[in-house]
Amino acid sequence: MRNEQPWVYHRGEGLRTFGVEEELILVDPGSGVPRPLAPSVTEIAAWHADVRPRGERGEPVKPELFCEMLEIGTRPCLTADELAEQLRQARIDAAAAAKEAGVAVAALATAPVRFDPVLTPSDRYRTIEDRFGRLVEDKLTCACHVHVHLRSAEEGVAVLDRIRPWLAPLLALSANSPYWQGMDTGYASWRHQLWSRWPMTGPSELYGDVEAYEETTREMLAGEVLVDDHMVYFDARLSRSYPTVEVRVGDVCQHLDDGVLLAVLVRALVETGARAWREGRAADPVPTVVLRLAAWRASRYGLRGSLLHPRNWRPAPAAEVLGALLDHVGPALRAAGDWERAVRGTEALLARGTGADLQRAAHARGARGLASVVSDAVRRTLPV
Repeated sequence: MRNEQPWVYHRGEGLRTFGVEEELILVDPGSGVPRPLAPSVTEIAAWHADVRPRGERGEPVKPELFCEMLEIGTRPCLTADELAEQLRQARIDAAAAAKEAGVAVAALATAPVRFDPVLTPSDRYRTIEDRFGRLVEDKLTCACHVHVHLRSAEEGVAVLDRIRPWLAPLLALSANSPYWQGMDTGYASWRHQLWSRWPMTGPSELYGDVEAYEETTREMLAGEVLVDDHMVYFDARLSRSYPTVEVRVGDVCQHLDDGVLLAVLVRALVETGARAWREGRAADPVPTVVLRLAAWRASRYGLRGSLLHPRNWRPAPAAEVLGALLDHVGPALRAAGDWERAVRGTEALLARGTGADLQRAAHARGARGLASVVSDAVRRTLPV
């Protein structure tokens, strides 16, 4: 996301700006096999953007770690409707550029069909590959990152401490990666399991203040495991590029509406955490190992099984946990005008199923195996 339109906290309206980054896979529209054509697709997308009037240009389509991936995004948005429209246009633009290159875009958090990824030429990426070896080959995974504006770094660390219990339900509702390298993993989000192999991922410890947050980052870098501070891959972190909290826990969603729901809930969580901090309410000191257990269950079952309830850390139906999440952030949702959208979106998601459920349903009814899963995802990626 570029800084042409700066992130602004709108105090008068009581709303924080927020934005989304989505990672997509480039696939052969017939076989479903990922294709390493990101250099061509990004070049085509940039050419189309250049011929538009400046005010009509969206965020650039960007390459990612592998040549089979793209990143799209929105500018900072004030309303959910604005964010939905920008994300819709970003998907349409990426799909159009991909079509010119002979491929399609799919909002899948892992590639269902077996293939060998091609590393994007970059000194940084080559350094990461040299350092982490076989782990890198499994890193073709696609997430949805939500940025929410902050007033200060102090507020940001306070928010990180207070949203920890509620990140696993966000993973559950966005789960969209049951298939990987030609097999059904049995998980709703195999992306989360692949990420969990890396030493700098998952839920973070309680920080307490900015100094502790920065000290943690310094210690991580001093160990010479991370290549740079952009590799702090925790489920939520302070962005190094923008004055935002960046929540990274979710799979990329097939349905655009689900991605918008995720973003709306994240913004409400950030606002709820910030209010609690201003009012002097302490963060829940739940152990990080319990948060890992909650994330594992969300990754395993999505919304088709029990989740750990953030109020008592015991198994509870997914609908009950999402209801508790809505109650927790309800005042912030209502203040932003997002309450009805969040309730409708949650109800629709529980009735329809997550991306993982849609993938398995497509596989069950399709005649082309996992290629049917990919073609169904390509269709759902494009908003109607």
